[in-house]
Amino acid sequence: MEELAIKIEHVSKQYRLGTIGGGTLKGDLQSWWARVRGKEDPNSKIGSNQNIKIGERFLALDDINLEVRKGEALGIIGHNGAGKSTLLKLLSRVTAPTEGRILINGRIASMLEVGTGFHPELTGRENVYMNGAILGMTKAEIEKKFDEIVAFAEMEKFIDTPVKRYSSGMYVKLAFAVAAHLDSEIMVMDEVLAVGDMKFQQKCLGRMGDAANEEDRTVLYVSHNMSTIRRLCTRCIVLDHGRLIYNGDVETAIGIYSDCQTKTQYSYDFSQQKRALGVSMNMQFLSLVIHNSPEEVIRSGDQILASIHCKANAAFQNMGIRFEIVAADGSVAGTMLSECMICAEKGQLLDIDVTIDTSHLAPGNYRFDMLAFQRNEFGVEGWCDRVSGAIQLELQKTNDSDLEWLSHYWGHTRFSDITITEVKKNMSPD
Repeated sequence: MEELAIKIEHVSKQYRLGTIGGGTLKGDLQSWWARVRGKEDPNSKIGSNQNIKIGERFLALDDINLEVRKGEALGIIGHNGAGKSTLLKLLSRVTAPTEGRILINGRIASMLEVGTGFHPELTGRENVYMNGAILGMTKAEIEKKFDEIVAFAEMEKFIDTPVKRYSSGMYVKLAFAVAAHLDSEIMVMDEVLAVGDMKFQQKCLGRMGDAANEEDRTVLYVSHNMSTIRRLCTRCIVLDHGRLIYNGDVETAIGIYSDCQTKTQYSYDFSQQKRALGVSMNMQFLSLVIHNSPEEVIRSGDQILASIHCKANAAFQNMGIRFEIVAADGSVAGTMLSECMICAEKGQLLDIDVTIDTSHLAPGNYRFDMLAFQRNEFGVEGWCDRVSGAIQLELQKTNDSDLEWLSHYWGHTRFSDITITEVKKNMSPD
């Protein structure tokens, strides 16, 4: 029997919603006094629900049983809020389970919040030493691997530059390189391969593949990108509202996950959704509502009528919106850009009505990532806000008699039909 790296037995994790815990005594007293008077919490996040019942229980994980063998690459997939990150935090001992027990055989390298502990005033070199120490590496280990870490991050020219001058991609690449060179038997990763450009992502995938296949290390990987799950993982589990609903073959797991995602949603709340690194939040997406009737089947070619509710956290000009369309297999199907730019003053609430044309999308399951961006006078783009999976839907064929579209052969974009203007027929000379 193969040696187990991780054994999870009847693990549940419960949270209490709306409880006091602002981090300071002053903040807690302010929140308590506002609630006593029935006023809005002055320390609540923008767009958060003020009507949460104090002490209400929430099961982030519900009776999870799982075994992971040594040297196995396990994929963990599920919708936002399914419990994926909570499970990884339990394995990394960031928090403890409410019930059950977790047995771990080996040292764990956690890449949950890549770049945590980086100081903007320090150089890349100094941050490598500091971050490596935070992650559990000795000074001798860091010195031995320093050149390898810098080469992997492709940061030789900038390693003695303060990281506050790095782009968000450079910052995360260096942080990932430090974490990826930890000597450990188990690697735990939460969406960390979505860093850098495509070339660097391929290098990261290769590094993780080598860790599982050649170095016999156990890899647990959370992602919404099904193509990387296919490439990296040998087995996959699907989580849904804190419960483990499938454990087995990768393709079957992806199919189950896709079926869950095809349930068309019509109202989306982004106020509590985790944002990516490099987002300024000058403009914050709060929610999105689709006005098409829920009874109406969304077919390829239909228009999606929606309203985006957002708030200007700073004054801005020349802000645009775009939707990046991702297919169920994780491949990019295309991008839609707003035709005009938006201006706002600090503190203003905006309701932006949009029309999304699906006429060039082939039938299939899609995720729309929504992004607000600004361009300066030099044409350089900065992200104001980005929400992954802002819209998730299934486009069906217009008519049952239409050709069955084979996206894996023909792609996810269907252009206008060819117009045949004339057919000339001649007899063969033979």
